[in-house]
Amino acid sequence: MSGHNKWSSIKHRKAAQDAKRGQAFTKVIREITVAARQGGSDQETNARLRVAVQAAKDVNMPKDTLERAIKKGAGELDGVNYEDVVYEGYGPAGVAIYIEASTDNKNRSAAEIRHTFAKYGGNLGEVGCVGWMFKKQGQIVVPAEGVDEDSLMEVALEAGAEDMTNEGEVFVVSTDWQHMLNVREAIEAQDIHVDSAAVAMVPDNTVKVEGKSAESLMKLLSMLEESDDVNSVAANYEIDDALMEQLMA
Repeated sequence: MSGHNKWSSIKHRKAAQDAKRGQAFTKVIREITVAARQGGSDQETNARLRVAVQAAKDVNMPKDTLERAIKKGAGELDGVNYEDVVYEGYGPAGVAIYIEASTDNKNRSAAEIRHTFAKYGGNLGEVGCVGWMFKKQGQIVVPAEGVDEDSLMEVALEAGAEDMTNEGEVFVVSTDWQHMLNVREAIEAQDIHVDSAAVAMVPDNTVKVEGKSAESLMKLLSMLEESDDVNSVAANYEIDDALMEQLMA
């Protein structure tokens, strides 16, 4: 998920996501399969597949499972035919929500997503209604402890990063998504630990959400993320850190 409170959102949701290792495997396998089907099995020429393979390694996916997913996507093995689909809509307080999914049944997925939106005070809209508010970007999270900010920024920018922000506990390096892994490799080559690297849809602006609306929004986003078909969820919300701590407790 991507919102205004980058690290506040990331650090509180990461533990819950890590606990769902089986679900993480399912999502990554699906992404690898779709990436290989659309762009081929060669990671050198298929940036999306390369990112997906790195995500598989980050969750310690067994090598044979990873290779089987690539072969299924490339048509070398029989498998389910997944296709990409985007859902867009609005949550409580008018927050824009952008969802990327992969499914073998678009009618089923759309019905489930629409039901989830309605249950938590949102509305599923037409494709294109909020997508223009987001930019696809690579985000590399580096723990700040023991890391010199100027040195990290120099390495990142020389490797092709677009920007870097200090979020207190971490530095967040922003890159063109297709060059994200190159920047990550350059950072790690300097013996700097990378906590995570992921492709995200980053909002151009945010909506401040408070009270019951914030509670309903976080429930909506959480339920959307738990859907097996959903790969990623982005929303242009801003929630006070103290309230975020309370909601994530």
